[in-house]
Amino acid sequence: MDDDPVTRRNTDDDLVTRLKAYEGRPAAVAGTGKDPVNAPMIRHWCEALGDTNPAYSGPDAVAPPTMLQAWTMGGLTGHTGGDGHTGRAPAYDELLALLDESGCTSVVATDCEQEYLRPLRPGDEITFDTIIESVSDRKTTKLGTGYFVTTRTDVRVGPDLVGTHRFRILKYAPVRRPSKPDKPARTRPRPVVNRDNEGFWKAVAEHRLLLQRCTACATLRFPWLPGCAHCGAPGWDTVEAGGTGTVYSYVVMHHPPFPAFDPPYAVALVELAEGVRMISNVIGTPYDKVRIGMPVRLEFQTYDGDLVLPVFRTAEEEALA
Repeated sequence: MDDDPVTRRNTDDDLVTRLKAYEGRPAAVAGTGKDPVNAPMIRHWCEALGDTNPAYSGPDAVAPPTMLQAWTMGGLTGHTGGDGHTGRAPAYDELLALLDESGCTSVVATDCEQEYLRPLRPGDEITFDTIIESVSDRKTTKLGTGYFVTTRTDVRVGPDLVGTHRFRILKYAPVRRPSKPDKPARTRPRPVVNRDNEGFWKAVAEHRLLLQRCTACATLRFPWLPGCAHCGAPGWDTVEAGGTGTVYSYVVMHHPPFPAFDPPYAVALVELAEGVRMISNVIGTPYDKVRIGMPVRLEFQTYDGDLVLPVFRTAEEEALA
């Protein structure tokens, strides 16, 4: 590549001109939601977020406004209507391909904006159109140099516009960092131990998992708190967890990398048999094999010689151990 600054600037200007030509072009036309707005999806959404607003249940329920994008998503299989029409237009793929060719091969979602014009209700069937609203000039970020691409999706029920969703990504060329000499392995971060959770960590060091129990209403709670979130009473005692549970939800951590951790790895929200949930690692099973509903059993692992942490192993892996 020519390193002459003038040549490089002219090349950049030409690319920006080509990218800007995609502004206003459609990315999806007459797309349709895979399902009508429905009570089960609303219930799952509210359970996942712990949202108990009564407006989202009952015969007059409405969908949480923040679900707006959920009704337009194609899931793992994409949008495949009976007539084979997906609503997808080629311009967006062409734009991304052009950015790939320019060296901007990495992508990260940066932010989104939503506007709600009227509530969605069970039974509503949505359609949507998406346009490429803007492509930024060349930007330099900590991740690398690239371009911000913003799309706007207009969501309709019949002819009525019910909301808009703007989604912005950064398509960038990763920064090339010089290789560094090997450093000694870093130790894991230590938990913050205070007077509210000291008893929990003391029990973990003894390979016991203690849950708090309100002495007024008998509600179990985790993590440890100075008072009961159910009835507000300050008194409590403890019960020892039996150690069985299931994977309620999970994420796979890819980025950013932290010292002493080796991504990718699974971080699970485990629902214990006692009914409370806790976040921990699933060990012994590849990160891409962890699934919601997997039965797991508690173990205690020692890291860096002195740090004991509660982790979970799948029942199948435990049987093979």
